[in-house]
Amino acid sequence: CGGSASGKTTVATRIIEALDVPWVVLLSMDSFYKVLDEGQQALAARSDYNFDHPDAFDFELLVSVLRKLKKGKSVKVPVYDFTTHSRRREWKTVYGANVIVFEGILAFANKELLKLLDMKVFVDTDSDIRLVRRLQRDIMERGRDIVGVIKQYNKFVKPAFEQYIEPTVQVADIVVPRGGENFVALDLIVQHVHSQLEKVRCGAALASAHQGQPLPKTLSVLENTPQVRGMHTIIRNKDTTRDEFIFYSKRLMRLLIEHALSFLPLKSVTVETPQGTTYEGKRFHRQRITGVSILRAGETMEQALTAVCKDIRLGKILIQTNHDTGEPELHYLRLPKEISEDYVILMDSTVSTGAAAMMAVRVLLDHDVQEDRIFLLSLLMAEMGVHSVAYAFPRVRIITTAVDKRINEEFHIIPGIGNFGDRYFGTDGPSAWCESDGMDC
Repeated sequence: CGGSASGKTTVATRIIEALDVPWVVLLSMDSFYKVLDEGQQALAARSDYNFDHPDAFDFELLVSVLRKLKKGKSVKVPVYDFTTHSRRREWKTVYGANVIVFEGILAFANKELLKLLDMKVFVDTDSDIRLVRRLQRDIMERGRDIVGVIKQYNKFVKPAFEQYIEPTVQVADIVVPRGGENFVALDLIVQHVHSQLEKVRCGAALASAHQGQPLPKTLSVLENTPQVRGMHTIIRNKDTTRDEFIFYSKRLMRLLIEHALSFLPLKSVTVETPQGTTYEGKRFHRQRITGVSILRAGETMEQALTAVCKDIRLGKILIQTNHDTGEPELHYLRLPKEISEDYVILMDSTVSTGAAAMMAVRVLLDHDVQEDRIFLLSLLMAEMGVHSVAYAFPRVRIITTAVDKRINEEFHIIPGIGNFGDRYFGTDGPSAWCESDGMDC
């Protein structure tokens, strides 16, 4: 919480950067401005509408959204357009996270909202600095004129701060003077969040804390036989032709699928052979298997899955990176009906940081798929991605043909395989898709 242009978003962003937690969501109170009627729109156009009053916000929707996020459920969040003072038609889908950072000028002004907050931070910035920042932002980013901005500040922003915002500093757990430049205060906040995560043991372990540690028990790596090693040699070679890359990738995919199916629960069954004798065997009993691919590269594994599993149902998930926030966002989802009781084989070609895979798991959990019935399959994974997924979702089984030690600054797996999608589909240059192959969210 803090006054307008106090640096709340900067503080929130720096906290997220320093947390180094696999899954964090940033939610802004600005998304929850109420829809204005024609009269209110006219007032807003003349800078005569008070956007800093508690009545300007839809607290009922806001509280409902935060409650669902804290339960790990998906929510629809409105997108607000400051130039037109209205909500856009499209709403953004957001999924619950290990840490939710919520910021807004009146973040502490509602009793029901306060009950949901585990830690309350007030950003205290000098009023002159806030005014200068507001002038720069509203004129350069929102197309306002200087007369209107000053008029609105004197008539609404300053009085509202003194009446509704400044008094809420009393409920704050921490006050951060000077905003995002106060690195001591930010460090204290980050340390506290880490300690709380350890207490609740939510699995949101530090992504970097497990580097060099033993790989998790939920990971299964295909045996590195000479045959598997030979196929990896071919598909990792930058000079391999596209036809050979596809052929040997498909061979590896088939082996990976067969290996993954060995972890399904099988029941003992007795059958009679054509010779009239009995055979004690195993059978996958009753439950369905559904395959879900993370577009686009995960789709390449579908053929191997359908060749092994008769009449299997398929779903697809498309995740892209928001280049402004750096957060993965869900852009397309098609899942079979009644997936909640199925065993789900989640497929992606490569996993580096694990961000796309974790969001895909979140989507499945939101559709009531049981965590221990999700199998994440990938041809190649980086240790960082393995640890991130495993500690965020300790009951998800992770199955791959190889694990590489590190990723570079561009989040490419090293030594790696290159951009799998580009090599498989024959496309040139980095794709606009957000996928694990070479640019894993």
